Amino acid sequence: MTGMTDSAGDLIRQWRQRRGLSQMALAANATISQRHLSFVESGRARPSRDMVLHLGEHLGVPLRERNVMLTAAGFAPHYPQSALAAPEMRSVRDLIQRLIDGHMPHPALAVDRHWTLIAANAAVQALLAGVAPHLLAGEVNVLRLSLHPEGLAPRILNLREWRHHLLTRLSHDIEVSADPALAALRDELAAMPMPAATGPERFAPAREARIAVPLRLQTEAGPVSYLGTTTVFGTAVDIALSEVTIEAFFPTGTGT
Repeated sequence: MTGMTDSAGDLIRQWRQRRGLSQMALAANATISQRHLSFVESGRARPSRDMVLHLGEHLGVPLRERNVMLTAAGFAPHYPQSALAAPEMRSVRDLIQRLIDGHMPHPALAVDRHWTLIAANAAVQALLAGVAPHLLAGEVNVLRLSLHPEGLAPRILNLREWRHHLLTRLSHDIEVSADPALAALRDELAAMPMPAATGPERFAPAREARIAVPLRLQTEAGPVSYLGTTTVFGTAVDIALSEVTIEAFFPTGTGT
């Protein structure tokens, strides 16, 4: 996230550079003149409320940060932000729970923007046998739970592959959101030691035939291979809901 003392022009320039766009490219995409964009970024012109929202949309700026841009430009925030635990969000919480329960008997869970667990179905609970209690106390971070030596890591049969997949995805999240908390989490996870695996690392013999990275997990019923799917609320206008992600896992056979 950007500093609260930055001007709207500074923030627009930072997000443009983060997206790897020139002024000319952004101006063309947003159908505005490059001269006007240059004036906005330099502070010579004050952007209108609609212009801030317009540029934020074309830059793919998260809703939370679009509000920051609006505030920096002297306008009130546009996107509402309600805590998921608030009484008025009960219907949203119920919807999330129905969605993940609908994946039964397969595991599914919901996380927030920092990968903190919001809700899980009963199939997820069944996979947590043997996880250290301190990893399940308080706010549970799903990525930490997955890669911690006292978490799921010792039972992940393709741990190196899965770890690389999660760290790569986390790096993408950081690139999109510029969230320092996610950067700190990535550093923490990358520094975690690799625990001894329960068996030899297993990879598909023909990697070019792969369609997705599986999660191969040793369970009480034996090794299982899962493919994951990700669902987001693409039309959300509330910040909290826009930052919810539902992760579901479907078994594709044994993990051997």
